[in-house]
Amino acid sequence: MSPHTEPRNAARAGVRTSTRDADAMAVTGFVLGLVGLLVMNLVLGPVAVVLGALALHRRTTRPGRAQLAIALGLTDVLVLACLVAADGTWSWSLT
Repeated sequence: MSPHTEPRNAARAGVRTSTRDADAMAVTGFVLGLVGLLVMNLVLGPVAVVLGALALHRRTTRPGRAQLAIALGLTDVLVLACLVAADGTWSWSLT
């Protein structure tokens, strides 16, 4: 093995790791956005938006999932705003 092949392979492995991380961020943001529609939308909504934006910035191979994460995160915050406006509360209430 020549010394010139190792840095190239290491750089390629770094790109693969970065892409996997971005893909994981897109999927995680999507799942948190979905869960945030039901519980803890004050926390999970903004986290989903940030993860989706970071995944897009890092050039994920799942841009649709990252865009959905952003959309769901913003929807979480919108649902929270509607709940606060209607109820005057920061939490779900069944009574």
